[in-house]
Amino acid sequence: MTDDLRNWVPTTRELLIDGRLVPGEGPSIDGLNPATEQVHATVATASIEQVDQAVAAARKAFPAWAAASPQERSAAIHRLADVFEKHTERLTASIVNEVGTPAGFAEAMQVKLGIVHLRWMAEAALVDRTVQLGEWHDPVLSYSEVAYRPAGVVACITGYNYPINLAVFKFGAALAAGCTTVLLPSPRTPLTTLWMGELFEEAGIPAGVINVVIGDGPSVGQHLTTHPWVDRVSFTGSDAVGAAIMEQAARGLKGVTLELGGKSPNILLPGIDAAALAKDIHLRWARNGGQGCAALARMLVHESLVDDFLGASKEAFGALKVGDPWDRSVNIGPMIREDHRQRVQSFIDNGLADGGHIALSLDTPVPDKGYFVNPVVFTGLSHDNRLVQNEVFGPVGVVVPFSTEEEAIRLANDTAYGLAANVYTPDVEHGRALAAQLRSGTVWVNGGGNMRPDAPFGGFGLSGVGREIGEWGIREYLEPQHVQWRP
Repeated sequence: MTDDLRNWVPTTRELLIDGRLVPGEGPSIDGLNPATEQVHATVATASIEQVDQAVAAARKAFPAWAAASPQERSAAIHRLADVFEKHTERLTASIVNEVGTPAGFAEAMQVKLGIVHLRWMAEAALVDRTVQLGEWHDPVLSYSEVAYRPAGVVACITGYNYPINLAVFKFGAALAAGCTTVLLPSPRTPLTTLWMGELFEEAGIPAGVINVVIGDGPSVGQHLTTHPWVDRVSFTGSDAVGAAIMEQAARGLKGVTLELGGKSPNILLPGIDAAALAKDIHLRWARNGGQGCAALARMLVHESLVDDFLGASKEAFGALKVGDPWDRSVNIGPMIREDHRQRVQSFIDNGLADGGHIALSLDTPVPDKGYFVNPVVFTGLSHDNRLVQNEVFGPVGVVVPFSTEEEAIRLANDTAYGLAANVYTPDVEHGRALAAQLRSGTVWVNGGGNMRPDAPFGGFGLSGVGREIGEWGIREYLEPQHVQWRP
């Protein structure tokens, strides 16, 4: 990274509608750097009329894109991955300065991971999913096949914490399926997505296939989710907003894909070296400032391991550093806004008021500017406590001891969410077997691995509806069609 990228933000301030960059005609919003509290851009949002124009453009582009050959769609998505790869440094800088994600993590997990997923989706566009059912003899001889047809126009609504990846998971799968899209980012992080509109043009994506609009609140989103020409809605964010979007989409009987919150358990079973794992465990749940839906911040630790784990964690917490996200030694950046920082702090304050004990914390002062919160880990809270049950979306963890494996499974499932879980065990096969008892869309054993582009992501309960990523993500945007004929 060159020094001039430290303050770099995209210069694109226009919406992308029908292949043209146009100024927004709605109210203006400020783009903030959460590490400095400085306004680094002011952007005009879309008017309701411009939302209509974007949906109309996607509707108009749909027949040609749906009829394009798999090779044409694949080549277009590969071109887009090429453009993203070309701009890796500036995409990373945009994420660091807009989201506050530390630079190393931003490059690896916010940019390069998205490119990997785009490449996979480009190849997935080539797959023939037609199923031949063969003969049927009642009452006459006939043959059948099931073809998969693109669903139509998809509204892609993303959260603030991973602007590139969350968009890629949605529009990449939709484009591979033959759908056209309208992309609406969080108003807290509009700049990276607006610039993506320019990158779509650079990649030669046909006009109207991807459109980009932004809003200043629920009005634009609600108009998009209830629009009669939108066929599918895909949203990533909180369960409360997800429920509202599901209700809005239901008015038009639209299909929805909702990737929502989590309160993911990390189960430490007897026989593991809990002390050796402490550093990796804390670095993982606290990354991106804990602003991740699958953060494993609910640590269920066997009672025989608690002392060793907490003892080693005191040293491991020294590996956590809060501060300037451009500092390569920093691994926890700011919260996205002051109101969110206050929300995270309220969880800490309430945890103390409820009798909880802060067993782990950083004592180094946070920077004077920026929406920073030092990471903490609580003990002494009952499992029904608000801090244990609710998604904090910040660097706040909790340790809950258990005495038996059956109790660990019960506690792991004792939440309204079911997005992810991890099991640390000396017996991998036993860990895999335990996955069947966990109500979680993803179960890692002994830490698992990185987010694969060919594996589904989503969850049970309040963690959402449907799945993103992989073949499962693409099928969210396809309709099965039975074709039957007589010879």
